[in-house]
Formats: sequence, structure tokens, C-alpha cells
Amino acid sequence: MVRKATPKPKTTSFKVRRPPTPSQPRYSTVSAKRPDIFVVGAERRGLTDLYHQVLTMPAWGLPALLAAAYLIANTLFAGLYMLTGGVDGMRQTSFADAFFFSVQTLSTIGYGGMVPKGMAANLVVTVEAFFGLALVAVSTGLIFARFSRATARVVFSKVAVITSFEGIPTLMFRAANQRGNQILEAEVMLNLLRQTVTSEGHVYRRFQELKVERARTPMFALTWTVMHAIDESSPLYGATLEDLKAWQAEIVIVLSGADDIFAQRIHARHSYLPDEILWNQRFEDILHLDDQGNRVVDYGRLHDVKDE
Repeated sequence: MVRKATPKPKTTSFKVRRPPTPSQPRYSTVSAKRPDIFVVGAERRGLTDLYHQVLTMPAWGLPALLAAAYLIANTLFAGLYMLTGGVDGMRQTSFADAFFFSVQTLSTIGYGGMVPKGMAANLVVTVEAFFGLALVAVSTGLIFARFSRATARVVFSKVAVITSFEGIPTLMFRAANQRGNQILEAEVMLNLLRQTVTSEGHVYRRFQELKVERARTPMFALTWTVMHAIDESSPLYGATLEDLKAWQAEIVIVLSGADDIFAQRIHARHSYLPDEILWNQRFEDILHLDDQGNRVVDYGRLHDVKDE
């Protein structure tokens, strides 16, 4: 007697075009573009932390800052030249002539159409020439420091999933290296940030480490599926979606490694809120063979999930 094979249940797959709208502020990935946390009462940094502010400002901020400093400096020196009145070839009431003479002096161009005369004007030229050297040195250093920093191009899956793996509920998410290089000695740290209440009734937030199956890899070139087994030793053991929301939980990920091109340590950071964790789902396979038998990694399916 031949038994008919029991058909496997159909699975439903769908693309995650964008993560669910978070229902709570994100504590670990605060940015200037989308401030989730407003800090009050802190001491103003002002000029004491100017270097850090310049390096962390938006991409357009540094050119705008340097251009503003250049224009302001030339404007101030142009005013001094008009006060001294000691420039041959410059119309005495023309601010434009004084401004462009300052530009020539600051840039050490020296066309020769306008030249300083008298002690006062030469002293102003001396000060401006020295200021020009300092401005060039500072600008060069800031531009080099800004663009020489090695940054990671690591993308994380828009959602994390909790699915059964080897019979154990497992938290999973995927990371992909968007560059064609390799990240050597890569390692990932996974932590649960949650709100707890002490026996005294004090409420505070604490980090709890989530051990991953493979925390280090000698080489991270394409994709990496990070897994945390939710067993008896896991802080997530027995937790439900409602528990995570009540804890105001956040899964915080820090991935680091050595970039083989820059030979520098790079870092990438991401986090998942309770609404961004899908239960009883698993990721679609993004590795397949093409018609010529070549292995193909489809980054377009990095975020796609399906039912168990």
C-alpha cells in the first residue's frame, strides 16, 4: 500500500518595504535629523568642543562654515583697509575694491593693481597674511580629518524575527556589507535595553547582554545572520510582545571590525524596537544559483520575511 505524502503547508512571504512606525522613542540611535530625546539642563558646549561639533556636523556644514569664515574675514579686513586709506589703486569710497584687495592678500595672489602704502596698511597686510596661513592650515586639517575617517557601509535588516531554530525560539536579524571589500575580525555585540523597577521602587534603564551564537567572524564580506537563542539563560525567555512594550525594550546592536582598505577600525550601530520584531517569521533565502551556476547574493531580498 502506497501512502500519499502529506502536502507541506504553504508559507506566505512578503517584502518589508519600511519598518513599522515605532511606538516609543529610540534611545540608542539619536541623531540631529530626528531627535527622539530632548536634553535639557546640560552645560552648553560652546567653543570648548568646537572640533567635535565641526567633525559631526552635516556634510554641507563644513563647506558652509569655511565659506562663512572666509567672507567674514575678508569683510573685516576690507573695513580696516578703508579706515587706513593706504592702498594705491583703490578708490577711497569703494568697499568692493577694499574687499577684493583683501581677497588677493589673504590668498597671496598679488596681481599688482592695488598695493599697500604706509605703515598702517602694511601692518594690516602682515596680520592678514598670517591669518591667511592659519586659515589654510586649519581648513586643510578639518577637511582631511572629516574625509579621512573610515566609515562603515553596513545595512541591517529593517526588522528582526523570532523563529524556531534547532527547536529553540531564536531572535535573528541580518547585516550586509554594502562595499565590495572585507571587514576583518568582525564582531557583534547584542544587548537588551529595558526599563526595570528595583525592590525599592526605583525605575531605571539597564543593559542586559544577549549572547549570540557567533559573536565573531574572521571575515565579513557579504551577509551575516546574527542569532540569539531565547533559552532559560536569555533575558528574553518567556517574554511576549506586550512584555517588551511594557519594558520599553530596545535591542541594541554594535558591529565593529577592521576595514581592509583603510586599515582602520570601523563601527556600525542599529537597534530594534518591539514593533520592529516579527514573531513566528523567518527570513527569505537571499543566496541562490543563476543559470550559469554562479552564486548570487540578492541584497534586494535582505529584508524579506515569510511565515514559518
